[in-house]
Formats: sequence, structure tokens, C-alpha cells
Amino acid sequence: MKIRELGISGAFEVTSPQHGDSRGLFMEWYRFDRLAEAVGHPLRLAQGNLSVSAQGVVRGIHFADVPPSQAKYVTCVRGAVLDVIVDLRVGSPTFGQWEGVRLDDVDRRAVYISEGLGHGFCALSDDATLSYICSETFNPSAEHAINPLDPDLAIEWPAEAPIFSDRDKAAPSLAEAKASGLLPDYAACQEFYASLRTV
Repeated sequence: MKIRELGISGAFEVTSPQHGDSRGLFMEWYRFDRLAEAVGHPLRLAQGNLSVSAQGVVRGIHFADVPPSQAKYVTCVRGAVLDVIVDLRVGSPTFGQWEGVRLDDVDRRAVYISEGLGHGFCALSDDATLSYICSETFNPSAEHAINPLDPDLAIEWPAEAPIFSDRDKAAPSLAEAKASGLLPDYAACQEFYASLRTV
């Protein structure tokens, strides 16, 4: 298993070897010990989600209040998506930057997204199916969104006519969310990450 940190601190790409023969294949798509070694603390498994999307659907950019927020470990078990991570932590050296990783059912990569980072994706195929595990259960009162078409983010969504939910279309821009105090603070996130290492 190869785990590498992306250009945004706290975001990791995970590539696992696949062992195949005429019967099919086997792989370890998640290893708590390897991930904990790379991230600096274990991922608490509190909830598992499955998301199925038609081609061209964009979901996100979503994030949650820190603490506790929601760390996510995401993989695509059917089809393909462009998975997008956005640094929403005010004061971060990469604040407002985004990075995309193709997740599909061929290479079977995964991404780990730390608390305080924004997450979204664009379905590149019909029935694109994401499976992801989260460090906390869903808390609607602590969940927020940033408009995925915010020109300040300038995310290059790979869809001619992206399909968004009403919630995501109505979400504030990055600047609006920052001005209203909605975004996570980078220093507070660092303190929270440190607290997880002592658990």
C-alpha cells in the first residue's frame, strides 16, 4: 500500500496493490495501521456511506464544524469520479486551493480527507458509486457547503453541463463563508489533529 500526501496538508492518496487471476481479484483497500502511520493518528470508524450518481452529477463542496468535523476515507467501487479536496481552513498556507484525484474501479485508489477540508466530486460515468467511511456520524446542524461554481475556487469540473442539488447551488461563496465566520480555523484544526494523536 502506497500512501502519499497531496499538495494540501491533511489530504492523502492511497494506492493499494491488486492481486488478480482468472477468478477475479483481491485487495486491501483500507489498513488502519498504514493510514495511522501516514496521518499521525488512527481513523475512528463511526459511519459508512454509499453514494450513487449519474454522469455529470457534482456533489459538494461539503465540510463540517471542527471539532469534531468528519474525516473521510473515500473510494470508488463502480465507475469513475473526479474527487475534489478543497482547503477551507482559514490561515492555512494552501487556503482556497483545490486538488483533484481520479477514483475509479480500475486503479481503485482511495483518498483520505482530514477534518476541516472541503470535499466534493464529479461523476464521470453513470452509476458512479462511492463508498466512504467517516470518523463521526452525520450531524446536520454542523454540516455546511461552499458553492462548487465559486469563481474564486475555479474548480475545473469535468462535465459539460454539471448537475447540482439545490442546496449546493444556493451555497455561499468561499469569501461569503469566510466573512460570516463559517469556515474552520487552521490553527484550531492543527490543535484538533494533535489531540487525536494522544487518543
